[in-house]
Amino acid sequence: MVVGLGIIKFRLHDCHSLKGKRKIVKAIINQLHNAFNISIAEVGSNDIHQRAEIGFAMIGNDRMVINSKIDKAFNLADQLGLAEIIDTEMELINL
Repeated sequence: MVVGLGIIKFRLHDCHSLKGKRKIVKAIINQLHNAFNISIAEVGSNDIHQRAEIGFAMIGNDRMVINSKIDKAFNLADQLGLAEIIDTEMELINL
């Protein structure tokens, strides 16, 4: 069994309130969840208006498939164009 973890850090331009940030983050989370059926949540930078950190996890049998799906999730988050990606992290764990 392989567990894949991904973290995406965003910069939110022209976002001046937590309400505006929440709207953008929620849209990103919903799109990624619907596209990949992954467990996903905001995991950091909760009180900073112009930063967001989203973490997600997926489980499978094949390391290369999980790696590919995480890359596709990163690409989709970038293609949405809702926020600028400033950093991504990925970890694959064999159990």
